[in-house]
Amino acid sequence: MYSENVLLSGVSEVKKFVDIVSKFDFNIELVSGKYVVDAKSIMGIFSLDLEKPVHMNADTDDEGFKAAVAPFIASK
Repeated sequence: MYSENVLLSGVSEVKKFVDIVSKFDFNIELVSGKYVVDAKSIMGIFSLDLEKPVHMNADTDDEGFKAAVAPFIASK
């Protein structure tokens, strides 16, 4: 399991994020408060509050996935 906070600020970033995560065949979720959506769903992502980072849970420890989503990881 890989968990990080991601920041998706704007339509183009959401599209890039979905394009990247859609290439992987494991489950990836975004969590904002009590809402959980499929990270591969543009419509689902836009139903979240994107003004602040959202939590990503991915059912993997794949280093390639971690590198692919690294640009979206929220600064700590």
